[in-house]
Amino acid sequence: MTKKNTAIHRCKWAENDPLMQAYHDEEWGVPERDSRVLWEALMLDGFQAGLSWITVLRKREAFRKAFYNFDPKKVARMGEADIERLLKNEGIIRSRAKIEATINGAKIYVAMADAGEDFSTYIWKFAGNKPIQNSGPVPAKTPLSEEISAALKKRGFKFVGPVIVYAWMQAVGIVNDHSADCFRRKVR
Repeated sequence: MTKKNTAIHRCKWAENDPLMQAYHDEEWGVPERDSRVLWEALMLDGFQAGLSWITVLRKREAFRKAFYNFDPKKVARMGEADIERLLKNEGIIRSRAKIEATINGAKIYVAMADAGEDFSTYIWKFAGNKPIQNSGPVPAKTPLSEEISAALKKRGFKFVGPVIVYAWMQAVGIVNDHSADCFRRKVR
């Protein structure tokens, strides 16, 4: 009698670190429709610029505490004293530009909401309101990430270049880039 292989196959990037495994298995690539969660993920991806995702992931709870659980209304009210306090917070990535971009991003998010524009609806329209199933090599950016990046920049968002936007699209399930042999590939 042969023994059945019951090993779980994951995307290669998530194989070695338990935190990355949990993130991959439970969150990455799952279509997200909650506007606040989408905005939080976009802001965290902005903090990743120039760094590895694991750095941000390890600091995510500290970020949530520092930014009032990413409540856009509370973050939008943050000022210079808050920025100075955050620049001393060793639990987060202490970049003035990224902190200011997050506060500015909150102001944009709140202005959209106040105007009756739902962030989730706005973002998902770019993808035709359904996840895109990628079947080829995983790119760093796509024409769609370039389009979304340009639209976000036009609204005033920062740290939303096409590569950051594509990583965010993967994370929030706008695009499914799980590898062909990954157990999460078909989970939607």
